[in-house]
Amino acid sequence: MENFEETPAPLSEAHATETLKVTEDVRSYMYETAKWTKFLSIIGFIGTGFMVLISFSVGAIMSVMDNMLGDANPYAKLGTGALTVILLLTALLYFYPSLLLFKYSNAAKKAVLYEDQASLGIAVSKLKSFFKFWGILIIVVLAFYIIIFLFAIVAGIGAATMSA
Repeated sequence: MENFEETPAPLSEAHATETLKVTEDVRSYMYETAKWTKFLSIIGFIGTGFMVLISFSVGAIMSVMDNMLGDANPYAKLGTGALTVILLLTALLYFYPSLLLFKYSNAAKKAVLYEDQASLGIAVSKLKSFFKFWGILIIVVLAFYIIIFLFAIVAGIGAATMSA
């Protein structure tokens, strides 16, 4: 898996003279953003925990569904082991961006409160990694949708020629 987290490159002497001014407005925006990202990351960690708990409860949930639905249970054919693995992978996929947001929040708060340039670089790096992760994930999902759409067209054409 590609490493989404990158460390910021050290500034060269040519760039050392060029400074970016962080105004009080920008600092207040960053501080407020850090609060919200910490909230969202904690909600993400809680959601991940629930996904893990549910993934290990799949056997019990499936037995109750079998008793209630009988043969109409659509997930019975998939099996409890496969559902557990799918839910654990989903939890892992949900945990990573939450971790990036949490790291961003901590680094951004430190940068704003202590005027720490290194923490600001780390914060922006974590935010970049967060958006890079979601961007790549969206590209993969869109590609998957396109493949499903093309498969559906081919299957539809095949079914139409067989019935004719």
